[in-house]
Amino acid sequence: MSVLKIQNLRKTYGRIVAVNNLDLTVEAGDIYGILGPNGSGKTTTLGIILGIIRMDSGEYTWFDNAYGKKARLRIGTLLETPNFYPYMNADQNLEVVAHIKGEKNPNFDELLELVNLTHRRKSPFSTYSLGMKQRLAIASAMVGDPDVLIFDEPTNGLDPQGIAEVRATIRKIAERGKTIIMASHILDEVEKICSHVAIIKNGHLLAAGSISSILKDTVTIEVASNQPSQLKAMLEELPWATLGDSFKDTFNIEIDEDRTAGELNQAAFERGIVLHHLVSKKRSLETEFLELTKNPS
Repeated sequence: MSVLKIQNLRKTYGRIVAVNNLDLTVEAGDIYGILGPNGSGKTTTLGIILGIIRMDSGEYTWFDNAYGKKARLRIGTLLETPNFYPYMNADQNLEVVAHIKGEKNPNFDELLELVNLTHRRKSPFSTYSLGMKQRLAIASAMVGDPDVLIFDEPTNGLDPQGIAEVRATIRKIAERGKTIIMASHILDEVEKICSHVAIIKNGHLLAAGSISSILKDTVTIEVASNQPSQLKAMLEELPWATLGDSFKDTFNIEIDEDRTAGELNQAAFERGIVLHHLVSKKRSLETEFLELTKNPS
């Protein structure tokens, strides 16, 4: 079953096109990252599929329309800054959420264990760190045991420890078989957490698919020698290598996927060039993202 299908979604604000004919499909069990710069249309897209923002045209369906108007009850959300009563503790705030959702038998023990807040469950919300507040918000989104969790910039504003804690929490939720849709502009987090990604800019979809399919197979190698001019000349001549950026006497190159770092080293040796630095690097989502978004849409 497809959890979410978006077709030709469009939203404008006056002359500003926030979402431009967007097509996306999220399957059950995906950890789907919607990645783009600030102002790219991520939050607007989430607002539309949650029924908060009215779209101009297009359509979207949840769960292949299997649940009709009750589909929203199977979705948990965390949008923008968490809002709780500051003088209430975790249990009391979750009780309010459960009452609003009509959940009569919530398992707060399990939820607070999931987000690592059991030890602070009786502390007022006002005493929580930003990371703890975010994790309580994730627990509140889990009330009612939804099939899908939607997070909008879940690590925004957090320190490194807070980011790591939220990341670990999201992974634990995914291990339970939940589908997660996460909007973010932080490339490293998307690459570490998500199984699939859609890259958007100015409302346009630039690429979508599994993380592995988005990243090209081209191998990037970093090389250096005490003979930089000869090395550069050799790299420019090799038909299966493309010379990229350089820093001082170190060069970044891309080689064809059927070639290896060993062959590059052999080619240098045969020309009397000794390499004192040779590192093969996996292409990152950041590299792909910057290439996709460097030209104006």
